[in-house]
Amino acid sequence: MFLAALCLSFISKALNAVLMKSSITQIERRFDISSSTVGLIDGSFEIGNLFVIVFVSYFGAKLHRPKLIGTGCFIMGLGSILIALPHFFMGYYRYSKDISTNPSENSTSNLSICSINQNLLLNRTSPEIVGKGWGKESGSYMWIYVLMGNMLRGIGETPITPLGISYIDDFAPEGHSSFYLGNLHAIAMIGPIIGFTVGSIFSKMYVDIGYVDLSTVRITPKDSRWVGAWWLGFLMGGLIAIISSIPFFFLPKNPYKPQKERKASVSSPVQSEEKSQKANLTKSGQKFTENINGFFQSLKSILTNPLYVITLFMTLLQISSHIGSFTYVFKYVEQQYGQSASEANILFGSISIPTLATGMFTGGYIIKRFKLTLVGIAKLSFFTNALAFIFHLLNFALICENKSVAGLTLTYDGINPVASHINVPLSYCNSDCNCDESQWEPVCGDNGITYVSPCLAGCKSSSGSKKSIVFHNCSCAEINGFQNGNNSVKLGECPRENKCARKFYIYIVIQILGFLSMALGSTATIMLIFKNVQPELKSLAVGFHSLTIRALGGIPAPIYFGAMIDRACMKWSINNLGKQGTCRIYNSKLYGNTFFGLSTCLKFSALILYVVLISAMKKKYEGKNTKASEPEGKAVNEANLEPLNGDATADHETHI
Repeated sequence: MFLAALCLSFISKALNAVLMKSSITQIERRFDISSSTVGLIDGSFEIGNLFVIVFVSYFGAKLHRPKLIGTGCFIMGLGSILIALPHFFMGYYRYSKDISTNPSENSTSNLSICSINQNLLLNRTSPEIVGKGWGKESGSYMWIYVLMGNMLRGIGETPITPLGISYIDDFAPEGHSSFYLGNLHAIAMIGPIIGFTVGSIFSKMYVDIGYVDLSTVRITPKDSRWVGAWWLGFLMGGLIAIISSIPFFFLPKNPYKPQKERKASVSSPVQSEEKSQKANLTKSGQKFTENINGFFQSLKSILTNPLYVITLFMTLLQISSHIGSFTYVFKYVEQQYGQSASEANILFGSISIPTLATGMFTGGYIIKRFKLTLVGIAKLSFFTNALAFIFHLLNFALICENKSVAGLTLTYDGINPVASHINVPLSYCNSDCNCDESQWEPVCGDNGITYVSPCLAGCKSSSGSKKSIVFHNCSCAEINGFQNGNNSVKLGECPRENKCARKFYIYIVIQILGFLSMALGSTATIMLIFKNVQPELKSLAVGFHSLTIRALGGIPAPIYFGAMIDRACMKWSINNLGKQGTCRIYNSKLYGNTFFGLSTCLKFSALILYVVLISAMKKKYEGKNTKASEPEGKAVNEANLEPLNGDATADHETHI
């Protein structure tokens, strides 16, 4: 029963984690915030985790573990629901300044077109629109509730893995714990599968589904302003987490302690209990002092171990690269290759889960099959990560050219490229149109050029409705030599060229090969963490490593990756308060070079530390084996050079 309940909680945990990563772009657009801010939201999970990890690690085993896990699942569920709550308080999503106050209105008159000699305010949304619910401001501080919910989710998730695995290890029949843990992690893979699937389905649905007439929504899932029903996934994930918490409250602290024994211990005499309490208080005070001293001595021992410290910094660089990349890879695929959020979810769900699972299994099998020593394990980890690094470098060749956007990459007349997207001067074809240059309502001309808005394209009239709006007599489109009747443009950005589409398919293949190479060495990397310290310090080494990765990797990586990505933005949204919102379009080349360049620096630094680590390990272990006496050499062998046996497998699974 405990294993079944823990499997459900693991599924819920993984489901919510995938939903958060795959909803990053949707949250960024809905709350009109920058990538660095949404990176802070993503990192808040680790902040919540750090708040209680010491308490759980020290007191968890002494308390009622099933109830503590149940409480964690319940808090995790509340956090997920809190993430979704702002949707119900923010009003309708405004993807444009020119949305009508009447959702059922199909007219295009509210879209700004070239209005010569008229006041600029005629092209802007009237003040009444903002106050009538349909146009409530998106760019507010409601995103703080999402941050708090994600932090609460981190707090709730903390006790599930360490206490759940230790409970199984303590009470499973001898020799069966590895089998149970293997089943647990295999079943937990259902979570990411469900997460990617529902994330894809919900991202196709419009954010205000059920509240507005969807026939009046004139943007598509491939539009840079599209926001899917991101909140539905968190509601579902929260309910599953709360349901998974229920069985834990009915499970005993010790499953093998007879009920009579429990009652007898409760009804023991009060006097003897008082005496034993006093004696225990004195002993516990002495033990506490000894434990504190022992803890600092153990901590000093691992921090003065050069091999452990090198491994710690090496994995910190590696994992920071992975965290930052995975946080924004969905956004990268959307912006670089023009894929929708739904397509990005299905893509990474279908290639990452089977590839990583295959790689991890194969890597573990290689270590066991060839009985690799610790130096051999380090070499395997180095070569697999070096191979993954080579595949990673190929991504630079797959970066697409910048889109042809009048006013950002080209002059407004679409003839000449511009040196900078900042303050591009108006052309004679739209200088008299009184356009709002802060607006983003992209239209595509027959010449393959995207214009920021119908007004800036110099369009004088329009026809059609909903998503099939066509603008006519566009003076900026008529001077390019690609004239088509009355020089019309269609609503929406121009699609990517065929060359970029072909690069996308190559990109998928490169990701599969990169994931496989990285996963092959993951088991070896995990073993390096606890095999380079004394056996009695394994738990502390793994715990301190986890704490360091969360504090210095999980929290800052999404923030500085997001801040660097923000530098590649060419067009920011401006909310009704006049503040900068979310990015509408990026400089593709700068985005790609920044995104992959930052990962490359981290990965390359980690590879250098790999070389240093292998060199240091050879000097320490191989030197001792040749010079030391046989018993000492044997001890070193057993402590540091043992192949992957049953205990190592259990340690590896516990860490994962």
